[in-house]
Amino acid sequence: MDVTRVSALREVLSGSPLLDATRDFAGSLRTAVTRRSARGLLLVGSTGYEPWHLTAHLGEEAAWSQVPQLAPTLIRHQVAPGAAVPAQLRHDLRRLATAGRGETVLVVSPEAAGSGLLERVRDARRGGATVLALEAGDADLAALAHERLTVDSPEEPGFDLVQHLVSAAAGERPRSRLGALAGLSRLARQFTTEPVNRW
Repeated sequence: MDVTRVSALREVLSGSPLLDATRDFAGSLRTAVTRRSARGLLLVGSTGYEPWHLTAHLGEEAAWSQVPQLAPTLIRHQVAPGAAVPAQLRHDLRRLATAGRGETVLVVSPEAAGSGLLERVRDARRGGATVLALEAGDADLAALAHERLTVDSPEEPGFDLVQHLVSAAAGERPRSRLGALAGLSRLARQFTTEPVNRW
């Protein structure tokens, strides 16, 4: 999905809680991977759902926004032995068991994560990794996550569309809190100052 389509989608969803939620979640993701102690982003899905799409989009956003830390390592449930695949695609669930402090684990699943994946994510959290979850009502996965974004109806607007919104927002430069406060302060002064009588 290109920038124009993402902008159109944001316009359609303008004012909806989902749009704010995706921006907040994306902000948490960006903060986690760019903090001083950050050591990488691990992206994993459930047995029946490998998030190739989000992996590609985060890679694109990493290049476009010049935030290389957003480029994830995809963790796969099964990696064929001896397969000729790039290094970042050769990691299986055992990699989560060794995840530790400074690493971020992003779990993306529109279905129940399953006990095997939950156990590995639990290992990562115990090791000090930050766990984020984009899920569709999996209470067990949500309980393990430091931050989560729940898509109540994966079909509307669609789990894939939410991933587009998250990846696009993660690549955006966060708005300065001080800048936002200064803008609010300026507006407050305009509305509370007595009007100048020019006559």
